[in-house]
Amino acid sequence: MVVATLIISILFLIFAITLSQGKGASLLTGYNTMSDSEKAKYNEIALCKFMGKIMYGISFSIFLFSLSEMVENQVIFIIGLILFIALFIFSLVYTNTKNRFKKNV
Repeated sequence: MVVATLIISILFLIFAITLSQGKGASLLTGYNTMSDSEKAKYNEIALCKFMGKIMYGISFSIFLFSLSEMVENQVIFIIGLILFIALFIFSLVYTNTKNRFKKNV
């Protein structure tokens, strides 16, 4: 199980690096399903960079899950879980308020 969570953490880290470079918007679920005219309204690079930062945090929290299993310490798992939930809630609120990623036309 430790190996599986480490692999998942590394995959999330690779995804975070890709998004941080402003690339990979086609991998973002909501953005991917928009029509081309809807996509034109959004700042793709800013959206990718923000999601990249969130993915770094998620990757770290998954690493903490793995680390807690390696050292058999539940406190590390709880810290990782709190971080994961906080990032999830923060990203939902931040992306869905004030049209932060819409282009100024």
